Amino acid sequence: MVTASTDETGNRFELLVQSVTDYAIYMLDPTGVIVSWNAGARRFKGYEADEIIGQHFSRFYTPEDLARGIPAIALHAAEHDGRFEAEGWRVRKDGGQFWASVVIDPIRAPDGRLLGFAKVTRDLTERRAAQDALRASEERFRLLVQSVTDYAIYMLDPVGTVTSWNMGAERFKGYKAEEILGQNFSRFYSEEDRLAGLPSRALHSAQTVGRFEAEGWRIRKDGTRFWANVVIDPIRTPDGTLLGFAKITRDLTERRDAQRALDEARDAIVQTQKMDAIGKLTGGVAHDFNNLLAVIVGSLDLARQRLTTGGDIARYLDNAMTAAERGATLTQRMLAFARKQELKLQSVDCVILVQGMAELFRTTLGAAVAIEMRFPPALGAAHADPSQLELALLNLAVNARDAMPEGGRIIVDAARTTVAPDERPDLGAGDYIRLSVIDEGEGMDAATLERAREPFFTTKGVGKGTGLGLSMVHGFAQQCGGSLTIASEPGVGTSVSLWLPMAQADAEAQHIAMVVEELHDPDMPLVILAVDDDDLVLTNTAGMLEDLGHTVFQASSGADALRLLAGGSVDLVVTDHAMPGMTGAQLADAIEQMQPGLPVVIITGFAELPPHATHRLRLDKPFRQAELARTVATAMRTALASAIVAREPDPPRTDC
Repeated sequence: MVTASTDETGNRFELLVQSVTDYAIYMLDPTGVIVSWNAGARRFKGYEADEIIGQHFSRFYTPEDLARGIPAIALHAAEHDGRFEAEGWRVRKDGGQFWASVVIDPIRAPDGRLLGFAKVTRDLTERRAAQDALRASEERFRLLVQSVTDYAIYMLDPVGTVTSWNMGAERFKGYKAEEILGQNFSRFYSEEDRLAGLPSRALHSAQTVGRFEAEGWRIRKDGTRFWANVVIDPIRTPDGTLLGFAKITRDLTERRDAQRALDEARDAIVQTQKMDAIGKLTGGVAHDFNNLLAVIVGSLDLARQRLTTGGDIARYLDNAMTAAERGATLTQRMLAFARKQELKLQSVDCVILVQGMAELFRTTLGAAVAIEMRFPPALGAAHADPSQLELALLNLAVNARDAMPEGGRIIVDAARTTVAPDERPDLGAGDYIRLSVIDEGEGMDAATLERAREPFFTTKGVGKGTGLGLSMVHGFAQQCGGSLTIASEPGVGTSVSLWLPMAQADAEAQHIAMVVEELHDPDMPLVILAVDDDDLVLTNTAGMLEDLGHTVFQASSGADALRLLAGGSVDLVVTDHAMPGMTGAQLADAIEQMQPGLPVVIITGFAELPPHATHRLRLDKPFRQAELARTVATAMRTALASAIVAREPDPPRTDC
């Protein structure tokens, strides 16, 4: 076995020490004189070995440390405590300073005698500079956060304990730092929020989702509340460990109060505008209705006088009827303007509908106006309410006539068109029927055209209109799912177009309709129960039905009607809606329970029925005998169609 000699081992250790460049490793004698010097010492301190060996190590200390006797203290501590370790500034040969980590260990002989000291120094200047920069940055951020007064910015530990507190938090919450540090942040929440577990849910959401944000009431130290916007973000170490949460709160009480005040002011303005609109409407409608009532009352008075003398009263009755029909039209305009009328949307053949209005156009517009109809060979059906569509077209035709005081030509034009997606902001994609009423009248300038759809706006003279015509047509088109467009040029004329969605073909419905038409006998007399709490209206309705050949029983309330139904059989019930005790809709529901399938027609002068009753057939007041007859026929056809559908056998199974 070969072993190295003591000299060889010593040489190897010396080579090792001399090769180290990241540490200054050198020896001191018992008095502090340098007796060895390695490459690291030369690199840190700047001295060559022959310049420094034999010199006292105190020359590496700053004047301040020398004045305090730090070198002697270090050697004394190493000798008596067995080790000295410290960090501090040291001086290089060129006078420059570096931050050093110093370790001094005593070197003793086997008998304990002190031989000297081993001194290891490391240059930590760069690390200290980084630490100083970090501390400076942290201090800047701390000062930044502490100086913010418009936001409460503070830290929470993972369970919600407050660990920091800035000036904004003190201003909002009312707590000083020493009062709140170490307390749970849930004390800022109201009692009801704490019972609901809102604070813990907020931390859980921030931890799992990565952020929590909400607005709500928070509590100050004095017990008052403020409206706060709260943001909570989790704080994690690079490896993902949760350290706590950063919580930012802003007091939005003033902004919320200002917004509420603004909303109240807007509501007040809207209410004022509504009252102004109601005033305009009341004035215009009252004027028109007074004119119509004057015609009705005057005509009937003259008719009664002439009747006693045997004179012809037909002209006066016609005048009274015309005035009453204009009153009904005015009511429909008001309901349509409010977009409250109940539409009966169905498939409408626009060609047949407009052609059927030819005589109505001639009698309404007068001989000075010529009507020209332009329809393509195959137009298709629109999805609309046929009676409201007639009213809308008649309104447009009357407006066109009034734009041509000397007479002229009105063109009713129709076309089928397709609207692409995003092509028009007022219409969705799909197929539409466009019905246009075109005149050759005075036209409108840009300013008038801009206001044409506004309610109560009219270019006609005082007493010649309420300004609801175009508003009504516009509202009707939108309720159908369509739109209204107007094109006009002064001196050339105006074109008003109704865009109505096309109806979807239903082969099964067409088949059932054909069967119903074959089976239904429109001239068959029926047993009808008429119900109304107003004796005059009830007598009038019953008289119309009896004149049509039907047998009519009368009831003055819903309860009377149910008693009559229990004791006999009827084919149809015609009931008023607005009755005390039991409305017409409620009566219809009771009849459905008592005699399922018995058709019920609800007569109403109101704009809307209860939502559950909107599927029932309705007749709007005022109505003429012909309208009542059509409604009765429709009710019986609908009941027959329902019976046919109920009797249809189920389709054969194909999964056997």
